[in-house]
This record gives sequence, structure tokens and C-alpha cells, in this order.
Amino acid sequence: MSALTPEERLLWPDGAPYAKGDTPEDRPALFPYLLEGTDRPVVIVAPGGGYGVRAAHEGEPVAKWLNGLGISAFVLRYRVAPYKHPAPVSDALRAVRTVRARAAEFGVDASRIGLLGFSAGGHLVASAGTQWEGPNPEAADETDRVSDRPDLIVLCYPVITFRDPHTHAGSRQNLLGESPDAALVDAMSAELRVTSETPPAFLWHTSDDAAVPVENSLLFAAALREKGVLFDLHVYSSGAHGIGLAEDHPFASGWTSAAAAWLKTQGF
Repeated sequence: MSALTPEERLLWPDGAPYAKGDTPEDRPALFPYLLEGTDRPVVIVAPGGGYGVRAAHEGEPVAKWLNGLGISAFVLRYRVAPYKHPAPVSDALRAVRTVRARAAEFGVDASRIGLLGFSAGGHLVASAGTQWEGPNPEAADETDRVSDRPDLIVLCYPVITFRDPHTHAGSRQNLLGESPDAALVDAMSAELRVTSETPPAFLWHTSDDAAVPVENSLLFAAALREKGVLFDLHVYSSGAHGIGLAEDHPFASGWTSAAAAWLKTQGF
């Protein structure tokens, strides 16, 4: 079982909507970590970074961990500041469409496409999981004719709410600006967007996370419960924000085993 060398796949080869230039940061892309074979499950990874950067330790190492589970992966280069909403969520949903539209080429199963995100990347994934629109059969672009709904979502110490007092102010400011309208704040608070059609979710957090309060995961889990969406929620008693795979953490390292078991129950 071996993964192919990553090479970027642009989400919009002719230029992305809302693009302000033509640098790599203006051109959202997928970096593939694809296993040999066909009809593999696949997970698209969104690193965190407060919508200002994308943390490297939450990208490639996570894709390689997924490969070790027999799951193909992509790392998503989504747009961050100075880009604001709706560019990032557009990138995430286009990523799902792109992988689904090109499933045969990538050797993956179009009905087993997950999204996994850390921190602000978790907000991006939760937004995609609650704001997807489905296929557009009338679209001129063939990619837009397939569904953008992820089949599951994995949220790692995610930013969920943009409401005070539990939001992460930096993520909100980078995505929505200095003084966003209250209606926009609510529209981008993922716990308020959950429906019965939201994909099943796996969440983990630490109870003393000093950057993104654990209430973010609790709020989302409560919303999933209210709408009858199945979820796994794991809260570890202590651990710094941004610990990624947490390989050296005495007990939060268990999240990867828990996630692996959950992914297996979901057919991944």
C-alpha cells in the first residue's frame, strides 16, 4: 500500500471565483495522498490557522495517518486572509465536488468522501457540512453537476460558533471582518445551521482548551442531537490547542484510535 507523490490539483484551473490575483494563495487546490487501488474511501483535510494561515502539522501528517488506515486523502489549500467569506467555504465545497466528479480518476468511491478539519479548519468543515447545496444539474461546469455534500465530517478542536462569549475572535475577524453584522455572525455559526441532513460527525476537544473553548464542540453536538444526526464526541480533560495528531500527549493521543474506529463504522 503506497501513496502517490503529492501534486496540486487546482479546484478551478481557469481561476477561482473571488480571486484577487494569480499566486498560489489565490488558487485553491488539493494535494493528493492517494492509495493504489480503486473505490477507496477518501478524506479531505483542512488544516487550522485562524483563517490566517494553514498549519503544516495539521496537513500532510494527517493525510499520511489516514493512508495508514487504508483511506486515501487530500490536503486542501483553501483561501485565508485577506480572503473573507464566502471564499473559504466555496473552496471546501468545490473540493468535495471535484473529488466526487473525478472519483474514477483518483481511484476513490464517490459515495465515501469525508472532510476533516482542525480549529478554523474545523469551522470550515462544519460550515461545509451545514451549507452544502447538492448537485446543480443545469450547471455549465460539469464539476458543479455533482453533489457537494460530504458523507461525513471530522472536527478536531473546532471553531463552531461566531457568537460571543465562546467564539475564537481571530477566526471570526479574519473570515468576517472587524465588525460583522449580527445576521452574518449567526449565519456562520455552524451550530445554528444543523439540519437532519447534516452528515454524521466525529468531534474531539480538550476541556481546558484556552484558545477555542470546548463549548464549541458541545454546542455542535447538542445541535446534532436535536436534529437526530449521529455523532461521536470525545472530550479529553486537558491539552493545549493545536496539538494535531497529539502523538506525544498522555491521553488525547487516543483521539486517533477513536476516530479510526468511528471511520470504520461509517464504512471508511
